[in-house]
Amino acid sequence: MFIINPDIKNYIKDLSRKIKIEDEEIISQLERYADETDFPIINREVGLLIHLITKLKKPKLVVELGSGFGYSAYWFAKAMEDGKVVLIDYQEKNIEKAKELFEKTNLTDKAIFEVGDAVEIAKKYQNIDILFLDLEKSRYLEAIKQLENNLNQNALIIADNTLWYGNVVNPQDNKSKIVAQFNQYMFENYLSVLIPIRDGVLIAYKD
Repeated sequence: MFIINPDIKNYIKDLSRKIKIEDEEIISQLERYADETDFPIINREVGLLIHLITKLKKPKLVVELGSGFGYSAYWFAKAMEDGKVVLIDYQEKNIEKAKELFEKTNLTDKAIFEVGDAVEIAKKYQNIDILFLDLEKSRYLEAIKQLENNLNQNALIIADNTLWYGNVVNPQDNKSKIVAQFNQYMFENYLSVLIPIRDGVLIAYKD
């Protein structure tokens, strides 16, 4: 199932490449690495989206659940005037690669690196301005319910893969059902939108 028409997808992709970024060579290398190793990352279009949101929101604390090697965290950190982005991943090798990325792009002072269970680690952070969910999809609903009280007033929740390859339309497997349940929960309890770019990006606002 196509989330969006392939021609439109390519058109948006081409437009996103017209925006010049300071670390183009480094980021392009990471994107090629992700393609070659089949490592799941948000793409450039979603990166630009969260970058724009961060510039508008001006958060003091961004907490990521499922940071991988730091690609999405880069887009947050690059847009932050001050404050910190917390990168959490269960694999130490991913966090080590994320540290290399942040050193190369001179963003280390904006980052906190954590290894382990993302939900449990995130619980120790209070007054979260942006919570980014990109961990195991089967844990999305658990994550938001566990961390709601850690969110600042006017916080944003951003969740990747919330269309789950279109499987949320008629969910059959457990993972698809939980993503669909998460979407429903977010729309019932938060001011939410679901943007159909890449694999679906849900953005919610906490009053």
